[in-house]
Amino acid sequence: MKFAIAVHGTRGDVEPAAALALELQGRGHYVTMAVPPNLVGFTRSAGLPSVAAYGRDSQQQLEAELFRKLWTLRNPFTVLRQARAYLMDGWAEMNETLTSVSADADLILTGTTYQEVAANVAEARGIPFAALHYFPARANTHILPVRFPRRWANWLWAIAEWGHWRLLKPAYDAQRCTLGLPVSKIRAARRIVDGGALEIQAYDRVFFPGLEEQWGGKRPLVGALTLELTTAGDAAVASWIAEGSPPVYFGFGSMSADHIKRSLPIITQVCQELGLRALICLGALPIDGIACADDIMLVPSVKHADVFPHCRAIVHHGGSGTTAASVRSGVPTLVLWVGADQPVWARQVKRLGVGTSRRLSSITADTLREDLQSVLKPACVFRAREAASWMTSPRQSVLVTADLIEARAAQRA
Repeated sequence: MKFAIAVHGTRGDVEPAAALALELQGRGHYVTMAVPPNLVGFTRSAGLPSVAAYGRDSQQQLEAELFRKLWTLRNPFTVLRQARAYLMDGWAEMNETLTSVSADADLILTGTTYQEVAANVAEARGIPFAALHYFPARANTHILPVRFPRRWANWLWAIAEWGHWRLLKPAYDAQRCTLGLPVSKIRAARRIVDGGALEIQAYDRVFFPGLEEQWGGKRPLVGALTLELTTAGDAAVASWIAEGSPPVYFGFGSMSADHIKRSLPIITQVCQELGLRALICLGALPIDGIACADDIMLVPSVKHADVFPHCRAIVHHGGSGTTAASVRSGVPTLVLWVGADQPVWARQVKRLGVGTSRRLSSITADTLREDLQSVLKPACVFRAREAASWMTSPRQSVLVTADLIEARAAQRA
């Protein structure tokens, strides 16, 4: 069979889809992928040769004012205007790319963001549509900050979906017109669900007990998918870790370089005060020119599966994949979140008792010291080790997801 996989977002969005694509390719299927231009090289290096550029550079989008000032008090009309511009940016180009790479496809798969683009193309082609969700993105009572009755939660969710649809509607309607589809009179999320989309939840049941049953088994929770790639610096990191006491890992994924720069002095100060070694993953931030003490190591990236179990604590931004890797490692977690779905994962880490959290932009030396001391307490360390045994292995997650995708595509035949 032929599968067209189009995913926009950061590496955390693209990597799970790439892991699935490799499994499908290994089973003898033909897979074409479309990812943001800044992640084309990464996806090809994973072993997927047929990769097209899809939409705008996702790293540049993260540096936009909308994200840099997300939690500052601003004119709501300015925020709405920026949100609409962000949602619509590159929409027509994504439609053109996906229309091209999905020729003769048996199924189109996308990620959590820009699902509407892929759903419209699948509808126009008359083929099955599937999506990987990296957090509970459909109506539920599990991720709202306050517990509401199920009926109220469904109502609140419908309002949020309608508001999102109104923001993207100009681009959405223009795409449907280009594809020869009628203008939709119902919100995009409702159209996707009513169309029978296979919505695979790429996270573990342990984070949301009872959620799968609340959805009546329609949205399977399969666990986090990851490539578990090695990096060029893994040997040096392993050697450095072995030279002393287990370090505290700090990493913030694809988050803005400004956030990381502001946090580095605080991290350095607190770790020295507490006598902790620190392994700091800088991501896209250049290492050159950043001085550090002997008990601090700076790296661009690490293989989470190999490094995390050898650390005393994992401090990260709260991305779904990193959260899964940290809990799977059996090491306590401190989530310093920035935005998007990260507060959702921060709350689940606290609920499980495997760590704590707070907003990254609000940290001070005092709060970081307090949080690290909290997660290093014996009770939290014990709970983290216990929770690790409840997690699904990445390999099992990939196998189950590939089975689901194959079965849905086979229904077309």
